[in-house]
Amino acid sequence: MKILQVIILGIVQGIAEFLPISSSAHLIIFRDVFGIASFIKGDMELTFDLALHLGTLFAIIIFFFKDIIRILVNGFSKEKVHKKGGNLLWLLAIATIPAGIAGVLFEDAISDFFRHNYILISLALIFMGIVLYLCDKKSKQSRKMEDLGVKDAIIIGISQVFALIPGFSRSGMTILAARLLKVNREDSAKFSFFLSLPVVLGACALKLCKESTWTLIGANVDIFIIGMLASFITGILSIKFLLKYLDNHNFKVFMIYRILIAIVVILVVTIK
Repeated sequence: MKILQVIILGIVQGIAEFLPISSSAHLIIFRDVFGIASFIKGDMELTFDLALHLGTLFAIIIFFFKDIIRILVNGFSKEKVHKKGGNLLWLLAIATIPAGIAGVLFEDAISDFFRHNYILISLALIFMGIVLYLCDKKSKQSRKMEDLGVKDAIIIGISQVFALIPGFSRSGMTILAARLLKVNREDSAKFSFFLSLPVVLGACALKLCKESTWTLIGANVDIFIIGMLASFITGILSIKFLLKYLDNHNFKVFMIYRILIAIVVILVVTIK
């Protein structure tokens, strides 16, 4: 039964990390409100979340492996870095800075404030869902990822800071910012996926530097591996789905889902 619950949370992470519905909010909701894998508590909770994020991190690396290699090669090539799109590596680096600084300074405080405030998380889900849909609907799709400049990267990077609030969604905020900059939906999603690499990699590296993390992994290696595999497989499928879906659809379905899940959470919390 415990393994099944671990798989469910892995699936939740794999879906919510890439779709603009907030993975942090969903992990909190499924674990604390719905009681899925509620036996994972304290330090083990943070370590298990590490496993889930490693799974989605590997999903991005595998799915976009050729693109990542191209970005790295172009970024360090003197001939290509000045060409259109050749500076994408450095734009991603610039966009990572605001979230990196905010994460180090405020992540723990924001997490402690919002983690058990399910009503605020629900309101964030509703608010961000509506804003994403309306802004996307009114924004043109006249630019590609290769058209982004330093100013655009800074704007998208700042938007990512708001993802520290459970319910806002890292992918949702970065896609929203890119869409407001008139980047087409597919490229907005791709830039969001690429941008998650340094952020998630950095966060995972910091946790793996702690000896206590390895102790917890060693004591719960089965849960760690199963959770990581579940989020990895689901993450691959989610990336593929979203890119194909955005070819001909907007974000209305995600807005509706956000509102519905938020209402369910509010009802459950109120009844309890």
